Amino acid sequence: MLFSETVYGPIHSRRLGISLGVNLMPNDAKLCSFNCLYCECGFNHPVLHPHLPAREEVWQALHDKLLRLQKDNITPDVITFSGNGEPTMHPDFLDIIRDTCSLRNQYFPQAKIAVLSNSTQLCRQDVVEALWLVDNRILKLDSGIDHTMRLMDQPVNTDLTVRRIVELLQQFDGDFTLQTCFLTGEYNGETVDNTTEEELQAWYKLVRELHPKQIMMYVIDRQTPVSTLQKVDCATMHRIAAPLQAEGVDVVISC
Repeated sequence: MLFSETVYGPIHSRRLGISLGVNLMPNDAKLCSFNCLYCECGFNHPVLHPHLPAREEVWQALHDKLLRLQKDNITPDVITFSGNGEPTMHPDFLDIIRDTCSLRNQYFPQAKIAVLSNSTQLCRQDVVEALWLVDNRILKLDSGIDHTMRLMDQPVNTDLTVRRIVELLQQFDGDFTLQTCFLTGEYNGETVDNTTEEELQAWYKLVRELHPKQIMMYVIDRQTPVSTLQKVDCATMHRIAAPLQAEGVDVVISC
Protein backbone atom coordinates (compact mmCIF):
# COMPACT_ATOMS: atom_id res chain seq x y z
CA MET A 1 0.00 0.00 0.00
CA LEU A 2 1.56 3.27 -1.17
CA PHE A 3 0.38 6.78 -0.32
CA SER A 4 -0.28 8.63 -3.58
CA GLU A 5 -0.25 12.13 -2.10
CA THR A 6 2.25 14.25 -0.22
CA VAL A 7 -0.40 15.16 2.35
CA TYR A 8 -3.10 12.56 2.90
CA GLY A 9 -6.02 11.87 5.19
CA PRO A 10 -6.89 12.55 7.87
CA ILE A 11 -7.11 8.88 8.75
CA HIS A 12 -7.88 7.17 12.03
CA SER A 13 -4.63 5.83 13.45
CA ARG A 14 -4.94 3.07 16.05
CA ARG A 15 -2.00 4.62 17.90
CA LEU A 16 -2.31 8.39 17.30
CA GLY A 17 -5.99 9.23 16.78
CA ILE A 18 -7.15 11.43 13.88
CA SER A 19 -3.94 11.75 11.92
CA LEU A 20 -3.11 13.97 8.95
CA GLY A 21 -0.28 12.22 7.14
CA VAL A 22 2.72 13.79 5.43
CA ASN A 23 4.71 11.71 2.95
CA LEU A 24 8.14 13.14 2.09
CA MET A 25 9.09 10.18 -0.09
CA PRO A 26 7.99 9.50 -3.70
CA ASN A 27 4.25 9.09 -4.28
CA ASP A 28 4.78 6.08 -6.54
CA ALA A 29 7.54 4.11 -4.81
CA LYS A 30 8.84 3.18 -1.38
CA LEU A 31 12.21 4.69 -0.47
CA CYS A 32 13.64 3.79 2.91
CA SER A 33 16.87 3.03 4.74
CA PHE A 34 15.14 -0.11 6.04
CA ASN A 35 13.39 -2.83 4.05
CA CYS A 36 11.23 -4.27 6.83
CA LEU A 37 9.59 -7.63 6.27
CA TYR A 38 6.33 -6.31 7.72
CA CYS A 39 6.09 -2.89 6.02
CA GLU A 40 2.62 -2.22 4.63
CA CYS A 41 4.28 -0.23 1.80
CA GLY A 42 6.11 -3.35 0.64
CA PHE A 43 9.79 -3.60 -0.17
CA ASN A 44 11.88 -0.74 -1.53
CA HIS A 45 11.32 0.07 -5.18
CA PRO A 46 14.51 0.50 -7.25
CA VAL A 47 14.17 4.01 -8.66
CA LEU A 48 17.14 5.59 -10.41
CA HIS A 49 16.06 9.20 -9.85
CA PRO A 50 13.26 9.25 -7.25
CA HIS A 51 11.20 12.41 -7.06
CA LEU A 52 10.95 13.84 -3.57
CA PRO A 53 8.48 16.67 -3.05
CA ALA A 54 10.24 20.01 -2.76
CA ARG A 55 9.95 21.99 0.45
CA GLU A 56 7.65 24.47 -1.31
CA GLU A 57 5.40 21.66 -2.56
CA VAL A 58 5.07 20.27 0.95
CA TRP A 59 4.25 23.71 2.35
CA GLN A 60 1.57 24.33 -0.28
CA ALA A 61 -0.03 20.90 0.09
CA LEU A 62 -0.11 21.14 3.88
CA HIS A 63 -1.37 24.72 3.86
CA ASP A 64 -4.21 23.84 1.47
CA LYS A 65 -5.22 20.74 3.45
CA LEU A 66 -5.20 22.52 6.82
CA LEU A 67 -7.25 25.40 5.41
CA ARG A 68 -9.79 22.94 3.99
CA LEU A 69 -10.02 21.03 7.27
CA GLN A 70 -10.56 24.27 9.15
CA LYS A 71 -13.40 25.25 6.79
CA ASP A 72 -14.93 21.78 7.15
CA ASN A 73 -14.65 21.97 10.95
CA ILE A 74 -12.47 18.85 11.09
CA THR A 75 -9.75 18.96 13.75
CA PRO A 76 -6.80 16.60 13.47
CA ASP A 77 -5.22 15.25 16.63
CA VAL A 78 -1.82 15.00 15.03
CA ILE A 79 0.17 15.79 11.89
CA THR A 80 2.22 12.66 11.28
CA PHE A 81 5.32 12.31 9.14
CA SER A 82 5.42 8.74 7.85
CA GLY A 83 4.39 7.72 4.33
CA ASN A 84 6.28 5.70 1.75
CA GLY A 85 9.54 5.27 3.60
CA GLU A 86 11.83 7.06 6.05
CA PRO A 87 10.77 10.75 6.27
CA THR A 88 14.03 11.96 7.79
CA MET A 89 15.88 10.99 4.59
CA HIS A 90 14.49 14.14 2.92
CA PRO A 91 17.37 16.63 2.53
CA ASP A 92 15.15 19.55 3.63
CA PHE A 93 13.63 17.74 6.58
CA LEU A 94 14.57 20.43 9.12
CA ASP A 95 13.08 23.29 7.10
CA ILE A 96 9.94 21.27 6.37
CA ILE A 97 9.47 20.64 10.08
CA ARG A 98 9.91 24.37 10.77
CA ASP A 99 7.26 25.13 8.12
CA THR A 100 4.93 22.53 9.61
CA CYS A 101 5.25 23.99 13.10
CA SER A 102 4.35 27.41 11.73
CA LEU A 103 1.32 26.12 9.79
CA ARG A 104 0.14 24.04 12.73
CA ASN A 105 0.32 27.09 15.00
CA GLN A 106 -1.69 29.09 12.48
CA TYR A 107 -4.51 26.60 11.86
CA PHE A 108 -4.67 23.98 14.63
CA PRO A 109 -2.39 25.04 17.51
CA GLN A 110 -3.72 22.21 19.70
CA ALA A 111 -2.64 19.51 17.23
CA LYS A 112 0.57 17.58 17.85
CA ILE A 113 3.31 16.95 15.33
CA ALA A 114 4.69 13.43 15.24
CA VAL A 115 7.50 11.80 13.30
CA LEU A 116 7.68 8.03 12.84
CA SER A 117 11.30 7.18 12.17
CA ASN A 118 13.51 4.10 12.04
CA SER A 119 16.29 6.05 13.81
CA THR A 120 18.90 5.53 11.06
CA GLN A 121 19.29 9.22 10.20
CA LEU A 122 19.96 10.36 13.76
CA CYS A 123 23.62 10.63 12.79
CA ARG A 124 22.61 13.90 11.04
CA GLN A 125 22.48 16.89 13.36
CA ASP A 126 19.83 18.61 11.22
CA VAL A 127 17.54 15.61 11.74
CA VAL A 128 18.15 15.62 15.49
CA GLU A 129 17.45 19.38 15.60
CA ALA A 130 14.22 18.87 13.65
CA LEU A 131 13.05 16.08 15.95
CA TRP A 132 13.55 18.29 19.00
CA LEU A 133 11.02 20.70 17.43
CA VAL A 134 8.17 18.17 17.22
CA ASP A 135 5.87 16.94 19.96
CA ASN A 136 6.24 13.20 19.46
CA ARG A 137 9.45 11.53 18.37
CA ILE A 138 8.41 7.92 17.68
CA LEU A 139 11.59 5.95 17.07
CA LYS A 140 11.97 2.30 16.12
CA LEU A 141 13.88 -0.50 17.82
CA ASP A 142 12.52 -3.92 16.87
CA SER A 143 15.05 -6.14 18.63
CA GLY A 144 17.94 -6.06 21.06
CA ILE A 145 19.81 -8.68 19.00
CA ASP A 146 21.70 -7.75 15.83
CA HIS A 147 20.73 -10.81 13.80
CA THR A 148 17.03 -10.40 14.50
CA MET A 149 17.09 -6.64 13.84
CA ARG A 150 18.81 -7.22 10.50
CA LEU A 151 16.43 -10.05 9.60
CA MET A 152 13.26 -8.10 10.47
CA ASP A 153 14.32 -4.63 9.32
CA GLN A 154 16.84 -5.43 6.56
CA PRO A 155 18.77 -2.15 6.86
CA VAL A 156 20.29 -0.85 3.63
CA ASN A 157 23.45 -0.26 5.67
CA THR A 158 24.23 -3.90 6.40
CA ASP A 159 26.83 -2.89 9.00
CA LEU A 160 24.20 -1.25 11.21
CA THR A 161 24.14 -2.64 14.75
CA VAL A 162 21.67 -2.47 17.60
CA ARG A 163 24.33 -0.77 19.72
CA ARG A 164 24.67 1.99 17.11
CA ILE A 165 20.91 2.55 17.10
CA VAL A 166 20.94 2.74 20.90
CA GLU A 167 23.78 5.28 20.83
CA LEU A 168 21.79 7.44 18.42
CA LEU A 169 18.63 7.18 20.51
CA GLN A 170 20.53 8.23 23.63
CA GLN A 171 20.80 11.75 22.19
CA PHE A 172 17.21 12.32 23.37
CA ASP A 173 17.87 11.29 26.97
CA GLY A 174 14.61 9.35 27.14
CA ASP A 175 12.44 12.12 25.69
CA PHE A 176 10.96 10.00 22.92
CA THR A 177 8.55 7.14 22.28
CA LEU A 178 10.14 3.79 21.52
CA GLN A 179 8.24 1.82 18.90
CA THR A 180 8.55 -1.97 18.52
CA CYS A 181 6.71 -4.34 16.21
CA PHE A 182 6.36 -7.87 17.55
CA LEU A 183 5.89 -10.74 15.13
CA THR A 184 6.65 -14.38 14.46
CA GLY A 185 7.04 -16.38 11.29
CA GLU A 186 9.59 -17.44 8.72
CA TYR A 187 11.59 -15.73 5.98
CA ASN A 188 13.95 -17.36 3.49
CA GLY A 189 14.13 -20.50 5.61
CA GLU A 190 14.90 -18.62 8.84
CA THR A 191 12.67 -18.30 11.87
CA VAL A 192 11.63 -14.72 12.65
CA ASP A 193 10.47 -14.29 16.23
CA ASN A 194 11.24 -11.38 18.57
CA THR A 195 8.93 -12.73 21.30
CA THR A 196 11.25 -15.47 22.65
CA GLU A 197 12.68 -15.21 26.16
CA GLU A 198 16.16 -14.47 24.80
CA GLU A 199 14.77 -11.72 22.59
CA LEU A 200 12.69 -10.19 25.35
CA GLN A 201 15.52 -10.10 27.87
CA ALA A 202 17.76 -8.32 25.35
CA TRP A 203 14.97 -5.85 24.52
CA TYR A 204 14.07 -5.20 28.18
CA LYS A 205 17.73 -4.44 28.89
CA LEU A 206 17.87 -1.79 26.19
CA VAL A 207 14.50 -0.32 27.19
CA ARG A 208 15.81 0.15 30.72
CA GLU A 209 19.02 1.68 29.37
CA LEU A 210 17.15 4.12 27.13
CA HIS A 211 14.28 4.87 29.60
CA PRO A 212 11.91 6.25 26.92
CA LYS A 213 8.96 8.29 28.12
CA GLN A 214 6.62 5.86 26.37
CA ILE A 215 6.73 2.54 24.53
CA MET A 216 4.44 1.71 21.61
CA MET A 217 4.13 -2.04 21.10
CA TYR A 218 2.20 -3.14 18.04
CA VAL A 219 1.53 -6.09 15.76
CA ILE A 220 1.16 -6.45 12.01
CA ASP A 221 -2.29 -5.23 11.02
CA ARG A 222 -2.30 -5.11 7.21
CA GLN A 223 -0.94 -7.18 4.34
CA THR A 224 2.84 -7.51 4.46
CA PRO A 225 5.32 -8.20 1.63
CA VAL A 226 6.20 -11.51 3.32
CA SER A 227 3.19 -13.81 3.56
CA THR A 228 4.77 -16.18 6.11
CA LEU A 229 4.67 -13.68 8.99
CA GLN A 230 2.17 -14.15 11.80
CA LYS A 231 0.34 -11.71 14.03
CA VAL A 232 1.13 -11.93 17.73
CA ASP A 233 -1.97 -12.35 19.89
CA CYS A 234 -3.08 -9.79 22.46
CA ALA A 235 -2.43 -12.05 25.44
CA THR A 236 1.22 -12.39 24.42
CA MET A 237 1.54 -8.65 23.91
CA HIS A 238 0.20 -7.96 27.40
CA ARG A 239 2.51 -10.59 28.84
CA ILE A 240 5.49 -8.90 27.17
CA ALA A 241 4.46 -5.49 28.49
CA ALA A 242 3.73 -6.62 32.06
CA PRO A 243 7.28 -6.47 33.54
CA LEU A 244 7.79 -2.94 32.23
CA GLN A 245 4.37 -1.77 33.35
CA ALA A 246 5.15 -3.14 36.81
CA GLU A 247 8.15 -0.81 36.85
CA GLY A 248 5.93 2.17 35.99
CA VAL A 249 6.79 2.38 32.28
CA ASP A 250 4.07 3.88 30.08
CA VAL A 251 3.33 1.15 27.54
CA VAL A 252 0.73 1.52 24.77
CA ILE A 253 -0.30 -1.78 23.17
CA SER A 254 -1.94 -2.02 19.75
CA CYS A 255 -3.04 -5.56 18.93
